Order: sequence, then structure tokens, then C-alpha cells
Amino acid sequence: MTRAQTQTVADVVLEEGEGGAGRRYVFSGDWRHQTAVAMAAKLNRLAKPARDHDEFDLSAVTAMDTAGAWIIRRFMNGSGGEVRFAGGGERYVELVQAMPAELPLPERDTRRVPLFQKLFAPIGELTVSIWTDTFAAMFILGSAVRGAQMKLGRHAGVSPAAIVHQIDRMGVMAVPIIVLMSFLIGAIIAQQGAFQLRAFGAEIFVVDLVSILQLREIGVLLTAIMIAGRSGSAITAEIGSMKMREEVDALKVMGLSPVGVLVFPRLVALTIVLPLLTIVANFAALAGAALVAWTYSDITFATFLSRLQESIDFSTIAAGMIKAPFMALIIGVVAAVEGLKVGGSAESLGRHVTSSVVKSIFVVILIDGLFAMFYAAIDF
Repeated sequence: MTRAQTQTVADVVLEEGEGGAGRRYVFSGDWRHQTAVAMAAKLNRLAKPARDHDEFDLSAVTAMDTAGAWIIRRFMNGSGGEVRFAGGGERYVELVQAMPAELPLPERDTRRVPLFQKLFAPIGELTVSIWTDTFAAMFILGSAVRGAQMKLGRHAGVSPAAIVHQIDRMGVMAVPIIVLMSFLIGAIIAQQGAFQLRAFGAEIFVVDLVSILQLREIGVLLTAIMIAGRSGSAITAEIGSMKMREEVDALKVMGLSPVGVLVFPRLVALTIVLPLLTIVANFAALAGAALVAWTYSDITFATFLSRLQESIDFSTIAAGMIKAPFMALIIGVVAAVEGLKVGGSAESLGRHVTSSVVKSIFVVILIDGLFAMFYAAIDF
């Protein structure tokens, strides 16, 4: 052990006074939290009934923090007698004397929460949260339109290039996964439908099943869910990261609308790409269904197309396509609201990204159900 290391090791030595007049405790070394446990145990072993004129010598102490000071203070209180400091180390003496004689115990909350509050407090909090999110969504939607600043000059807040860039990221790059997912979904629906309809000798109606279900409901719904998980989470993460780095505040200082600059291009891009991706998904699903129908039920492609023309009309296609822009706006607005709510920590970012995806998918499914009831009411 080196000399420097020897000087930093905490220690305490008991020196008995002559004739039983008193004791002298000589403290030395580094009294900090690293040595707190060992020194507390050693002081407990040295504890004896107090005598008059017991002294504490802190002159050899090289360093001390509140943990070391509290250990010495607790030892003083446990001795039961009057202790005086001698030998120097005034700054450490002041720290020890500043420690409280006893640490206060935490107060226990003995109040009982009423049953009414236990039952209805979560409902009230959920209601307030829904109202706050709805108000924020309306603010985002209104500010995105009002603060878009669609000027082509050098001080433009939004440029067409930004919208095209977002279309490329959210639309073009999503085509492979949308095509694969829709192809498999169409194939699975056709396979299961063919197996069930075969018992009735009506396998040809698998074309009606796949076409109506895909074009009216499944196509736009699954595409919106996929975009909510892919692009919605990306929007929340991007805006949330910019808010964490105070780039949103920088836009305000520059005189630009953060909603118009950050949210508007993404809303426009989503509104454009989601209907287009729905069309791509419908074609992919019908192709998968046609392949499975030919494989399992010997329904040729020509027969499949002929039956497809008989089973669907314009209203079947329009019923699904009308939903797409509304779902796109919902995904964009929810993602933007959650992104702007991000705090200054990575935990907050992850929590709001998860919340964005969950809320988007929930609202998309809710809107799809409302549209289904509306179409049934008007016989569309």
C-alpha cells in the first residue's frame, strides 16, 4: 500500500486517559461514504459508557462528507455523555455539529381514500385526458392549415420539396411491406373461405368474399394500421427528438410556426399516400386470392376476373377509399400531438411513441366501425 493510500484510509483510535479521567478518540483518514459501513461497525465496537471529558480529535482527518459526519454524530449521541472536540480540524467539527441529533422518520399517510374516489378518480382522469388530447388534436389540425405558410419565397415555412420527401419516405418506401402483407392476407382469406364454402359446393363465391371484404374493410384498415405503426411512430419520434433538443423552440425564435413546418408536410403526405397505398394493397390482396383460388379450387384467372366484375360495383370501391383520407389525418394528428408532448428524457420519448401507435390504431379501428354503421344506415 502506498503512502497516499495509507493517508486516505479512515480509522479511529481510542486512547484511554490516565486515572480513568476520560477517553480520547483520534479520527484519521478519509471519512466519506466509501468507508461509511466499515467505520460504523468499528465505532460500534469501540462504544463504551461515557466518562467526563471525553474528547474527539479530528485533526488527522483528510476528507469528510455528510455520510462520515453523520456516523461520528451518531456515535456521539450514543455515548450518552458530554463530548468536546480538541486537537483541530475545525471545518470538520462544524460539519459534524451541523448534523441533526436524530434523523426524522418519514410521516405515514394515514388518510383513507374514500371508496367513491377510488372508483371514479380513474374515470375522471381518463375523461380529462381524452378532452385534453381532443383539444390538442384540434389545435394541431387548425394550426397546420393556418400556419402552413405556403409561400415559395426564400422565407417559406413549408416547401413542396418537404412534402415530396415525406411522400417518398411514408409512401414509396412502404410499398414492399404493404404488398407483402396484403398479398398474404388475401391468400389466407381465400384459402379459409374456399375450405368452408366447399362443403356447400359454392367455392366460386370465395371471389365475392375476398373482393367485398378487402375493398370495403380489410384493405384500408390494415394499411392504416401498418402506416400507424410505421410512419406514425416515426413522426412522433422525429418531432419528440426535435423538442428534446429544443429545435422546436428555435423555430419559434426564427418566427416560423413549428406546426406548419413540422406537421403540415407530414399530414399532406399521409393524406396522399394512404389512399394510394390502399389501392396497391387491394391489388396485392386480389392477386393473392386469385392465386390461392386457382391452386385450391381450380378457379382460373379469367373466371376470377369475370366473377369479380359481377360481385363488386363502384360503391364497393368507394366505401373503402372514402375512409383513407380520414384515417391518414387521424394518424398524423395523433402522432404530432404525442410528439409535442415529449419531455426532456429518453423515457418520455419511448412512452409517447408507444402511446402514439396505440392511440392511432385504436382511433382508426373506431372510425372504421363508425363508417360501417354509417354505410349500413344509408344503405351504401
